[in-house]
Parts: sequence; structure tokens; C-alpha cells
Amino acid sequence: MRIIAHIDMDAFFAAIEERDNPRVRGLPLVVGADPKEGKGRGVVSTANYKARAYGIRSALPVSTAWRLSEEAKQKGLPPVVFMIGSMRKYGEVSRRIMAILHAHAEHVEEASVDEAYIDLSFTGSYAKAIALCKKIKKEIQKKERLTASAGLGPNKLIAKIASDRQKPDGLTVVREEDAESFLEPLSIRTIPGVGPKTEQKFNKLGIHTIKEMKRFSRDELSELMGKWGSALYSRLRGKDETPLVEEWEAKSLGEQETFEKDSRDASFVFERLNALCAKVHRRFVKHGFKTFRTIAITVRFSDFTTKSRAATLGEPSTALPTLQFEALKLLMPFFDARENPKRKAIRLIGVRLEKLE
Repeated sequence: MRIIAHIDMDAFFAAIEERDNPRVRGLPLVVGADPKEGKGRGVVSTANYKARAYGIRSALPVSTAWRLSEEAKQKGLPPVVFMIGSMRKYGEVSRRIMAILHAHAEHVEEASVDEAYIDLSFTGSYAKAIALCKKIKKEIQKKERLTASAGLGPNKLIAKIASDRQKPDGLTVVREEDAESFLEPLSIRTIPGVGPKTEQKFNKLGIHTIKEMKRFSRDELSELMGKWGSALYSRLRGKDETPLVEEWEAKSLGEQETFEKDSRDASFVFERLNALCAKVHRRFVKHGFKTFRTIAITVRFSDFTTKSRAATLGEPSTALPTLQFEALKLLMPFFDARENPKRKAIRLIGVRLEKLE
């Protein structure tokens, strides 16, 4: 019997700030970019549940979050507290939480800084797996003063979806025989891999729930979705054989920066590119990589049009000057008619290293 748990920390960054800053405890809180009174250009990293009640969520432009906060304020509700946050602190807390998980199970996949999958098949029964999940949640709360939600199921797919059903501090159990009925009333967006465009495509066909989507045969889904259609057919029925990945290795390393003001100033953009290259290279060295082969850049214009370009070196390199030189070559066409014939200002640039050894 396979039993997988998905442990998901509740509003992780915001919860840490509430824990460590009594002055913001109990208030709507957003961790992310500085809103600058609605003129900020970054995004929300995490919003606590009080802020989410205002319609604020992760990845929302911070300027929109500010506007929603002001609207709530006009209604007599508490305004949102905005904090920049500290990734170093969040990383340290994450490492302690992951250590707790590893202490209770041999096989753990650290999916991100605030979530992990645990193989609890060794417990032999759902009753024992539930008891262990409760023990883990209690230990996290005692040692870190933070809550986690957990999902238990026959595979990673069901466990992840289940962990989101009773947030915060929830525990949802879905046994294998109940997996299909558990999924059927949920939105098709619930299935990982079904994004906004896919959802819109099926909504136009009158398909909104997983139960409705199950009307399509495997062949029909393959025709509509390509190679992924067959896997989607299985997922709609709660089937997922994806193994836990315990050894994580970066396939790429990247950084990006959104400018305070859209710019066509080549010297300014080149200077920021060099700084990003240096930042990526520090991470490259820190992670113990020896060489890279591919350098990629991303450019987002003021109208939000986004382009990416990449170059693969003839020989592997480890040198920062090589990274900076090749990235600059990729960026230069964005200042003339080759990539920017309408002379649009640049809003964001990014640098990424790929084919790492």
C-alpha cells in the first residue's frame, strides 16, 4: 500500500513575520516588493489569510495589492502591512522544518522552501500514517510556532490537492478508493499542469469540473492536448505514479530585476545586467557547479511583451567575464531594430545559466 503525505506550510513567509513581529500579528500582511504607495513594480511573495480576504494572493502585482488594501481601508477595514522580508531567515526556518520531516521518515522530497512530500507507506495503514502526520504537525508548531497543512493520499497528486482543502492547519485524508469521487467536483484548474489557457479552452466547451472533463476519452484528450493528454486522462481519475525525488539538482540558475522606471538607457541596463550576472555567478559557485554551457537572457518591455534569447558556448566555461560578455551580446539587439524596432522601453531583464555540470 502506497501512502504519500504532502506537508505545506501555511502562508509561510507571512507566518514567520507574524511570529517574529508582534506589532503585525493579527493584521493583514503581505511579504514582497515595496508597494511605494501604489507605484511599486514588484509582486507579492506571500499574503496571510487576512490579506487574502481582500483578494490579495501570491504573484499579484504589488501595485494591485496596494490598491486592494486602500479599498479595504475605505470600508473601515485594517490596511495591509507590507514587508520586504528576508529570504535568508526563511531559508533557515525551512531547513529546520525539513530536518523534522527527515527525522520521521526515510524518504522525503523537499519540493520547495515551504512544502515537501513524505512517503509514509512504511507505516502500513492510514490510521498509523494519520497519527504520524499529526505528530509531525504538532512538532513543527511546538518548535517553530508555525502551522502546516497536510494531505494524505495514495500518490503525490492526491496528497498535494488534499493538503489545500482545509487550510490553515488542516489534515485531509483521501484513500485510494475515494480518490476519483474526491476529485470530481473540483475545478479542472485543481489538476497540476492545467493552467489558465487550458482552463479557458475547456470552459468554452462547457467543461468546468473534473467530472465533466472525464467525458473525454484518452484519445480525445491526446488529440486536444498532445502528449500530455494521456497523462491528464489518468490524473483526472486520481492516478499518479510519479516517484518522490529525494536528490534535487538545479537544471538552471537565474536572477531577474524589475526596474523602478522603464528605461532605454543602454548604459544603465548594461550595468544592471552585469550586476545580475555577478549574482547568478555567486550562486553558481555556492552550489558547487564546475561549468556552464548555455547563457540565456529575458527582456520584458514596457508593454509587458517578453522575449528570451540564449546562446550555447562551444566549450564549457566557469568564468564570470565569459558570462557577462555573452549576456551582453544577447542583450545588445534589444536596443536597435533587430529585437526592438519600435524602440520600446525595457521594464525587466533576467539572466539564466543552463547545462550546468
